[in-house]
Amino acid sequence: MVMMLLAGGFYTLVTLYGGRADVRGRVVLCIPVYGQSLALGEEAVRVTDFDSLSALGGGRIVTERMDHRFGFFCPEREKQLVKKLLKWHSRSFELSVYGMAELLVQHLGADTLVCIFPGGLGTTDLAGLGSSSSAYRRLMDDIGYACDYVERHGGRFLVPAICWMQGESDIANYPDTDYRQLLGKVVEDFNRDIMAITRQRDSVRMVCYQPNALSRGHLFAPHSFHCDEMEVPQTMVSMLRDNNLFWASGPTYLYDFAREAIHIDGFGQKRLGYLEGKAVLGILRGEARFRGLIPLSVEGSADSSSVVVKMNVPCPPLRFDTTMVSKASCYGFSVVDSLGEDLAVGVRLMGDSVVIRCSRSPVGCKVRYAVNGEMAKSGNRHGPRGNLRDSQGETLSVEIKGRAFPLHNWCYQFEEQVP
Repeated sequence: MVMMLLAGGFYTLVTLYGGRADVRGRVVLCIPVYGQSLALGEEAVRVTDFDSLSALGGGRIVTERMDHRFGFFCPEREKQLVKKLLKWHSRSFELSVYGMAELLVQHLGADTLVCIFPGGLGTTDLAGLGSSSSAYRRLMDDIGYACDYVERHGGRFLVPAICWMQGESDIANYPDTDYRQLLGKVVEDFNRDIMAITRQRDSVRMVCYQPNALSRGHLFAPHSFHCDEMEVPQTMVSMLRDNNLFWASGPTYLYDFAREAIHIDGFGQKRLGYLEGKAVLGILRGEARFRGLIPLSVEGSADSSSVVVKMNVPCPPLRFDTTMVSKASCYGFSVVDSLGEDLAVGVRLMGDSVVIRCSRSPVGCKVRYAVNGEMAKSGNRHGPRGNLRDSQGETLSVEIKGRAFPLHNWCYQFEEQVP
């Protein structure tokens, strides 16, 4: 009887909780996070207090049900309902969108609510999270329910962006797919389906992180000329550089990882969330697209032993930081030739560029950043990492549990061929 009630009356039962926000005459901005287990916060011990989150901004941060019952996500809807009924938080993790929402309500007016919730499925490659998947359909159902509720109660509902956190499985499991093509298709599907629900005019942007799972691939060889594990990270760099729907949050190698394995910890989730929030604010304010700290061009010559990598620098000057991230060889830069030899012997900064000194001409070689690390490790101590950042954190920081963290923009991992 109970299971029949759960299966047949999910939405009705949720309504019985009460405590919903007043949406009449207000704008509800919905920004979900979608992807794999990092999107769901797996292993990230929660640093957000739900009572404080619920009270922040006068209750203007809400879930897809327009209530404040955070932290009950479960892939199976029936189990999620039971968790809510029992107030069972045994698998209630830190999500990046908590930090994102905290920042947004500090800058948005009292007539604006921020709707956040996670979507996706752990240990799933991108082909399994597309429009035909149950995870995707559930995301659309949640958006549709929220939109319908808000509009029926006199509010306006919009989805300005989705926070993208997926790619670990596509790096480590070597699926026989084209990640760039699949990601482009997902973005098209998001826009088609979400805009059909909300009838909004503005496109849905992708606020894009970058995974740190290179060395989890059992074939990973950082000096091999062909590095299959770089397809996913480099796709994200290319999208941030060339696709107008992509906005940057940041890479993840600068954070601590649980067990130095695959999941960033709660402090990392919160810090990443504030960077997501900064990107979303830029979207809402109509600012120039934020591409993050990424390479714009690579130049070398046959009669020179140097490579110049011109960077997009959001907040100059560039810095090499060996405090927040343990020092990597050549600060994370390598120049690999077709025989698998690393030609890089020194690195220096020159304005908005990185100059890499090589043992001989680098023409035809591949310049890489943060393609290194101990096998099966992730994060800022032993994982694939580099030491290049900008200086944003000198004026922007976040306090978590009494600790202040500077919010620099760190360079995305990349691989570019020297022409």
